[in-house]
Amino acid sequence: MRPSKTASPLLWVPTGYFTMALGYVMLTSVTAIMFKNLGMDNGRAAQYSSLLILAYTVKPLFAPFVEMYRTKKFFVLWAQILIGAGFAGVALLMELPGYMAFLMAIFFALSFIGATQDIASDGVYVTSLDARSQSLYCGIQSLSWNIGPIVAAGGMVYLSGYLHTTVFGHDPAVFGPDWIDAWRIIFLLVGGLTLLMALWHWRFMPEGARAADTPSNVKDAGRILLDAFVTLFQKRGVWRMIAFAFLFRFSVGLLEKIGPFFMVDPASKGGLGLSNEMLGLIYGTYGLAAVLLGSLLGGWYVARRGLKSTLLVLCCAINIPNATFLIMSIAMPSSLVLITLGVAVEKFFFGFGAVGFMIYLMQQLAPGKYTTTHYAFGTGLMGLCGMVTGVVSGHLQEMMGYVSYFVLVMVATIPSFLATWFAPFYHDDGSAPQPDQDAGKDADGKAVPA
Repeated sequence: MRPSKTASPLLWVPTGYFTMALGYVMLTSVTAIMFKNLGMDNGRAAQYSSLLILAYTVKPLFAPFVEMYRTKKFFVLWAQILIGAGFAGVALLMELPGYMAFLMAIFFALSFIGATQDIASDGVYVTSLDARSQSLYCGIQSLSWNIGPIVAAGGMVYLSGYLHTTVFGHDPAVFGPDWIDAWRIIFLLVGGLTLLMALWHWRFMPEGARAADTPSNVKDAGRILLDAFVTLFQKRGVWRMIAFAFLFRFSVGLLEKIGPFFMVDPASKGGLGLSNEMLGLIYGTYGLAAVLLGSLLGGWYVARRGLKSTLLVLCCAINIPNATFLIMSIAMPSSLVLITLGVAVEKFFFGFGAVGFMIYLMQQLAPGKYTTTHYAFGTGLMGLCGMVTGVVSGHLQEMMGYVSYFVLVMVATIPSFLATWFAPFYHDDGSAPQPDQDAGKDADGKAVPA
C-alpha cells in the first residue's frame, strides 16, 4: 500500500479530527473516571486528570518549532504511533505494583505528544486546503471531532462498566483494583484504534505545505513567538479580553470533573450511584447530542443578532443552568429520565453559550498580525482556567460535600458575568454599526486622520 498524493479530504479530514479528539478526551476526561473507579478520592482523581490539560494549554509556545522540521504529516503519524503505543503500554503497566506513578508519567508525556498532533493536524488542514475547501469541510471537521467524545466518554466508559460487571463479574458499586481488568482492555482498544488511524493517515493524508512565515531556525521561531506576545499586549483593552478568555467558563471548569463524580458516587457520599454504563450513556450520547444541538442554535442566534448584543445572554446560558446539579444534589432523583434531562439541559445551554467564547476570540482578540497565534493564546487561557479549576475542584468538593459545592459553583458564575459585562468590542461583530465613544480611533486605539 503506497501513500496517495491526491486523496479526497473526506478520506483524512474526518479521521484526523476524530483521532485528535479521541486522544484528548481519553487523557483529560476519561482518566478521571478511571482514577475514580480504581479507588482514588475525588480530590486526586480530578487533580491528576486536570494536570494533563497543561500541554494543550501551552501548545502555542512550541507550535513554531513544530513548523521548522520535516512535514506536518510526519508529526501527525509519529504522534499517533506514539499515542497508540503509549495507551497499549498503559494497559501492560497496570499489572505492576505501584503502577500509578508510571501511568501518570506516560499520560503526561502523551499529553504533549497529543498537543503536537493537534498542531500538525491543524497545519495539514490549513495548508492542504484552499479557503473555499476549508469552509466546505469546516462542518465535517467539527462533527468528526465531536465523534471523539462519543466514542471515548460515551462508548469506552460504557464498555468499561459492561466488562467490569458482565464479563469479569465484579460489583460495579465497589471502587478499587478489581477495575484494572476492564480498563486494561479499554486502553488496549484505544491504543489499537489510534495505531490503525496512523496507518490510514500514512496512506491518505497529504504532506501539508509549509506556511510562508515558517521559521527556518530556532532563533527565528523564538523571535516570532516573542513578537506575537509583544503585539498581543499592545492591543487596546487586552487585559479585559484576557479576563474574559480566562473567566467566561470559570464555573464550568469547577463543574466539569465533579458532575460525573456526582453521578457515580453512592448515595452514602451524596451521589446518585449510577453505573459506568449509565454514565457513558447519559454523558456520551444524550449529553453530547444536547451540546451539538445547543452549539448549532447558538451559532444561528449570534449570526442573526450579532455578538455584542447577545454576549450577556450567552453568558447566562453557560452559567445559570449549572443550577441543575444543585437541584439534583438536593432532590436526589432516582429516575434515569429526570437525571438525563438534568444533564441534557445543562449541556444544551453550555453548547448554546460556548459559541460566544470562540466567536469573541475570533472577532476581538485574534485580529492583527498574528491572528492564528493570538487566537491560540485565547484558547490556551480557556484551557488554563479548566486546568486550575479542575485541580482544586475535587479537593473542594470533598471538604464541602456535593450540595455546598454546587452552591459554590453558582457563586463562581459571578466572575464570568463581570468579565462578560466589561468585555471590550473594538472590531466589527457582524451587527449593525453602533455609535462608539472610541469613534475616530483604529483597533489599537490610535487616532485615524480625518
